[in-house]
Parts: sequence; C-alpha cells; structure tokens
Amino acid sequence: MTWRWLAALAAGLLMTGAASGDDIGPDVTRTILDFSQLDGWEGDDHQAALDVFLSTCGDMAAPDWRALCRAAADQGSARTFFELFFRPVLIEDGAPGLFTGYFEPELDGSLTPDDVHRFPVYAMPEEAAEGPFLTRREIVEEGLLAERGLEIAWVDDPVELFFLQIQGSGRIRLAEGGAIRVGYAGANGHPYRSIGQELVRMGVYEPHQVSAQVIRNWVRRNPEEGFELLMHNPSFVFFREVSHVPADKGPLGAMNRSVTPLRTVAVDPAYVPLGAPVWIEKEGEGPMRRLMIAQDTGSAIKGAQRADVFFGTGDAAGRAAGRLRDGGRMIVLMPIQRAYAMLDEVSG
Repeated sequence: MTWRWLAALAAGLLMTGAASGDDIGPDVTRTILDFSQLDGWEGDDHQAALDVFLSTCGDMAAPDWRALCRAAADQGSARTFFELFFRPVLIEDGAPGLFTGYFEPELDGSLTPDDVHRFPVYAMPEEAAEGPFLTRREIVEEGLLAERGLEIAWVDDPVELFFLQIQGSGRIRLAEGGAIRVGYAGANGHPYRSIGQELVRMGVYEPHQVSAQVIRNWVRRNPEEGFELLMHNPSFVFFREVSHVPADKGPLGAMNRSVTPLRTVAVDPAYVPLGAPVWIEKEGEGPMRRLMIAQDTGSAIKGAQRADVFFGTGDAAGRAAGRLRDGGRMIVLMPIQRAYAMLDEVSG
C-alpha cells in the first residue's frame, strides 16, 4: 500500500456507498467541521481509538470504509490517519445532546432453579422474531414462557435482571462454580419505556435525582409499587450465551465484537454508521473529550445526538455509568467523499 494511493482515497477519488441516514426525517442538519473545531482533539490518545476502530472496521460492508480499514492497518500516526481521511460531521435532529453510560453487570445465578435462584434468563423464542410478541407482564407475571426449555440460567434478583436487559449483556456467576456470559439476542418488539421518567412523572423524584441505583433502591423499598414500575416497560430482552468471549475482553456489542471501556459508544444507527469514529464532547461533571467508536446500539438510544458510553464490567463500572447523564455534542468522523455527499443530500 502506498501513500500515493492513500492520498487518492483522501481526495475522495474512490467510489463510496450511500451515506448513512437515507430514511431519516427532513429536519436533520449536517455540518462539516474542521478538526480545529473539536475541543480537546489534539490532547486525546488517537492510537487507542485507532486500535478499537481496527477491531470492527473489517466488518463494515461499504467499499470506502473497507478501504479505510486497510489504510488504518498501515499507518504511522493515528492522529494523521484520522485527519487525512475523515471529516468531522455534526449531525443534528433538533434534540439536545444527551450522554448516558452503560456497563456489563455481574449477577449471581445458577444453571438450575432453586429457592434462591428463581428468575429465568430467557433465550429468544423463534416466534418473537416475527413481530410484536408477549409483553413483559405476560412473560414475567403470567409466566407464558415457562417450561419451554428457553431458560439459559436463573438469577437471584429480579431488579438486577431488569437492568441486565437494559444493558443488553452481562456475566452470571454460577453457584455451581465458574461463570457464563450472556449477550443480546433480540427483543419482544414492544417499545422501550423509561421507568426513570415514570418515577419523575409520578412525582417521586426530580429528573436530576434519578439514576440506576436510585431506581434499584426505590423498587426494593417498595416491592409492590416497584413491581408495577418494572412492568411499566413492556419491552423485554432475550439473551444468548456468549461464553466463548475471552475473560479479558469486553462483552459483544451490536457488531458482534468485544466493546472497549471508554472507547466504545452506543448510538442510533439511523444517524451514525456502526463502526464509525465519533468525537465526544460531554459536559457536566467530569467533562469528556475523547475519540470513540460507534460499535453498539440500544433500544433507548434514539436520535442524532444520543449516545451511551461503555464503562466496563462490574459494580464500579455500574456506579460510574449510572451517574452519567449529561449534555454535550457528538461529531461523527466520516470518509471525506461520504461527508460531502451527505451535504448534497441535505441541499437536494
């Protein structure tokens, strides 16, 4: 691979696929920025971001992304690579930026049910893929999936199981010894409803008071009302066992590759291509200026400026992720020709 060939790529002389967002609404705006307009860009560890980019860019189907992936493997300076072959694109849909955090929880469970481990972690039924399926209440309260052989394991805490579904992946420490890892397999086709927002609507908390730990504590203090609060969210997530993922690697994201703490971000793929680099400018407590890779999605992650930062595995990561709810902006790094093609779509 020669730098002359790479320069041709940077100049946009190679054909690209369609730009992301062909089917989103008309109110979306796209603005091309200069790297000098990215606050803190020069101070980041660009090589760390490039290493994460390389872990999934080979799975991107479009020819321009695949060419950039090959170029990334043969670069000398990570920062130069990003500045030479990409342009920062600010994509906005009218909603303010919102950053939250997620993590890989660890639950206590068993491969067989007993008096302690009573709450099943379900694999996905075949019919659930055909459209709206049973609601959370029908699955949990009415037990309509029981005794179908879909149980991967049983855990000891229904609240932690609920949050496992929110996170989409986790580890289960087994009473028999060892552990298994489970990952997202699909959902029941019903819309996600935030139980945090419901607590605010009920007048229990102000918006700034709500966090995952606050919700956990309230549900446990109020078991009957807490159960109904969990049922407020009809969406139900199914899992698959992914214990083949090495223990030193993160859980699998939407690209079926391990995600990386504080370098992987979950996005709405209607606006941001999976695998794309994204520059994060998170405000609030502990401002964050960092280049991340869009390697994951989530049922609650909707909108051009909505992002969920992966914090890692375990309780400490969970506490850090649960505290994050801040504004800011997210800028997508797009291949040069693709970036300008997106502007043509808007003007057209």
